[in-house]
Amino acid sequence: MTTQAPTSGRVRPAMNPDTQFFWDTAAEDRLAIQRCSACGLLRHPPGPACPSCHSLDWAASDVSGNGTLYSYTVVHHPPAPGFSSPAIVAVAQLGEGVRLISNITGVDPSTLTIGEPLEVYFLPQQEGWTAPQFRRPGSAGGAAHASTS
Repeated sequence: MTTQAPTSGRVRPAMNPDTQFFWDTAAEDRLAIQRCSACGLLRHPPGPACPSCHSLDWAASDVSGNGTLYSYTVVHHPPAPGFSSPAIVAVAQLGEGVRLISNITGVDPSTLTIGEPLEVYFLPQQEGWTAPQFRRPGSAGGAAHASTS
């Protein structure tokens, strides 16, 4: 997992007490998911209560960042600030079972295959936050597009 040069222009995501850990660990090049302290369920997106047992107790749990492509769409228009065009918005199924919405960089969208392996990397934003991104394992996955991905 490598960090790319900072990029600019993306809208800063909402951050609150339930999501702050996610953005803090991303800034440290780590991917963490909320885990219920009562039943152990990993859950994403983060929230105040476990959807399984309704406990309010949780902890951040580091995950591998490795997974597979569950689904994706290619956004051609309108172009989103801070993203290369076309942008690939993907649902990654992490090895731990949780699904995460992000984007895939460094790949021609026409070559993507559902079920193919993905890995996370982290793209710092000049606005002071870090975006977890996905790429094919072992690829530069955005190094060529670091200023616009």
